[in-house]
Amino acid sequence: MQAITILAEATSPLLAGRVWPVLAVTVVFASLGRAVRGVSVSGALAGAGICFVLSLAVGWGGFAGLCAVFLLTWAATRVGYGQKQTQGTAEAANGRNAAQVLANLGTAAACASCFVYTGNGRRFLPAVAAALAEAAADTVSSEIGQAVGRKARLITSWRIVPPGTNGAITLPGTVAGMVAAGAVAGVLAAWRVIDLDRVFVCAAAGFIGSLGDSLLGATLERYGVLGNNMVNLFSTMLAAGIAFVFSS
Repeated sequence: MQAITILAEATSPLLAGRVWPVLAVTVVFASLGRAVRGVSVSGALAGAGICFVLSLAVGWGGFAGLCAVFLLTWAATRVGYGQKQTQGTAEAANGRNAAQVLANLGTAAACASCFVYTGNGRRFLPAVAAALAEAAADTVSSEIGQAVGRKARLITSWRIVPPGTNGAITLPGTVAGMVAAGAVAGVLAAWRVIDLDRVFVCAAAGFIGSLGDSLLGATLERYGVLGNNMVNLFSTMLAAGIAFVFSS
């Protein structure tokens, strides 16, 4: 624990003053995530690391954005859960594991770290927002689409496929994903992590990233070139990259 304080002091006195409050909030957040079965034990530990980095580097706005992602995705996985179990597409009852958590949220944490350690780091904040927006949009669109979407189409060929197929999209899921991306970006703007005029850019980048996820799912993942976790990671990186470029 002393090493954490020393590292924060070496980076910034402001970070050093937040270490212990952030650590306390991180423990509570990870414990609640596990209690509601949103994550497994390993997922809770990974989530704790993500929470600590975001909250320490970006401030409480980073924590608020992470909470928004967790609440949106957790709620979406519960919609039509019985139906998803019948289809074989339901989230594991034990919650997401560490690899899944890192694949979805690791890019946001990496961008938050770059914000702290680079001299010209302001452009990394929209990247954080876009990565979080993509994580929310991807999961919400998939879960809502499987629950209420009556017709799923493969994004590459537009042919009708069973719900839950890699690369499949639905109208309700797509709309829900757009709303989720906008909600996360809005929360981060409300907490002044990003400027208000960056909300559209970050939300759009997050939504585009989720479409990129579907495209990779329909191609590389479908043919076994990439696993789902790598697809999720690359999609958040795409969203972060778009926001970074267009936030100059």
